[in-house]
Amino acid sequence: LGYDSKAVVTGDITQVDLPVRSVSGLVEAKRLLSGIPGIEFCHFTEVDVVRHPLVAAIIKAYDRAYAKPETPPPPSTQAAAAPAGPEPPGPARLMQADGES
Repeated sequence: LGYDSKAVVTGDITQVDLPVRSVSGLVEAKRLLSGIPGIEFCHFTEVDVVRHPLVAAIIKAYDRAYAKPETPPPPSTQAAAAPAGPEPPGPARLMQADGES
């Protein structure tokens, strides 16, 4: 590059398809070059996607999934409220089991 020149490198670090122990060149460049004056990194989000709303929704879903560790749902309180034993089969119960109502 000469003086007053600009270069743009594009890529998507979420779409690396290298073998597991390989390092993405884009990820490595960001790690090594961040903080150097004159070098900038631009990160796009779902609001930058203009092709189709479904693509924006997919990006947002992946961002949510990887933004924080997944936590298991709280224990159900329905088990405590359930009767102690099975409900005796009555006419309504038998009809539901046969698929009739």
